[in-house]
Amino acid sequence: MQELNPNRNDVILYLLKKKKRILLKKIISYPFISLERLLPLNEDRLGFQFQLLYQMEKTGCCDPSPNPSDLFTGRCFNAIPCLSDSVKRSTWCLRLGLVTLHMILLGFMFVFVEEFRQNSKEHPWYTLIYMLLVVATLVQYYFTSGSSPGYVIDAMSDFAETEASLRTSEFSNAVVTVDGNQSGQNLLGNNLTNWTNLVMDMYPPGTSVRDYTCPYCNVVQPPRAKHCHDCKKCVLQFDHHCVWLGTCIGQGNHCRFWWYILEQTAVCIWSGFLYVENLPAHSERAMWVDVIMIIVISILLVALMFLLLLLVFHSYLVVTNQTTYEILRRRRIPYMRGIPGSVHPFSKGARRNLYNFCFARTSVYAMEPLPRALELEQMSKPYTCSDVVSCRCC
Repeated sequence: MQELNPNRNDVILYLLKKKKRILLKKIISYPFISLERLLPLNEDRLGFQFQLLYQMEKTGCCDPSPNPSDLFTGRCFNAIPCLSDSVKRSTWCLRLGLVTLHMILLGFMFVFVEEFRQNSKEHPWYTLIYMLLVVATLVQYYFTSGSSPGYVIDAMSDFAETEASLRTSEFSNAVVTVDGNQSGQNLLGNNLTNWTNLVMDMYPPGTSVRDYTCPYCNVVQPPRAKHCHDCKKCVLQFDHHCVWLGTCIGQGNHCRFWWYILEQTAVCIWSGFLYVENLPAHSERAMWVDVIMIIVISILLVALMFLLLLLVFHSYLVVTNQTTYEILRRRRIPYMRGIPGSVHPFSKGARRNLYNFCFARTSVYAMEPLPRALELEQMSKPYTCSDVVSCRCC
């Protein structure tokens, strides 16, 4: 390797020129972490810019005068596995912030508002139910954030195991191993053709496999699946990637996400009511307490407006069996372009959609085929009075 002696500015200018934003962000954000950890030596695709950065570390140009606090923080992050990854670290910070926010809502009223303590003594069950709702909301949050949205790669391995269990006694000893780092083709092996046939049967005849093969995961995507660049996996019935939860919302956890929004909305309404009820000025109470209560009420009002809009929107998605991605990117989805905007191709009626969403999901790997041309034509017809009477719309 040619010996290079660049300075920090030369490397930054080179990365800016080559539009290597990810590498640039790593070098600027984490100067205390070893470059060998940020840019492993086995990544040949990094090329010349890695040579520059590696030589920087060897010559001491990366951080000529390291800050002791940054070095200590870097050692702490590297010592704790869940904090070494920036994505996991931000997720844990969000979770800790959510718990802290709820504790502040409860603790402030118990400590500084005398009227609330008196009402709690007179009506203990009222306060107990409120506290149970807060705890249930936090439990639902962690339950949803830790749940799987239903990854395509997991559906493929489940399909492979099902195929193995249904084989004849000649193949009864077949073993299916799952490695999350392998591609879909390596996972399924001989079952790849069967998976491809299963998925392509859900599309109209004549559809090319290449059009629905994920370039990142190298798997054939069923209808409504999409690759998530944050989770780095394809998700069944992809809705969106929730930064607040730190996970994708898909077929496997959309119902749990809806219940979490409902519980969080109820907590905001109840908390706002308690603060407004105890807001009237009290002669023996400090003015700063009332100011803080007004600020908290304003924050709760903004959060409530956002949660109500989110709850109504996702309730509409549930009733019509749609996803956020399908609504926002309808024209970019190949099999949705030729369908009129007023037609919901995966809807089976409001009542059936609600039942399937809440009760009928026995597996997170259920896949919905695209409706045929005759079914789409039937869906595009406007409802008549007889259809309403016969509950065709339901």
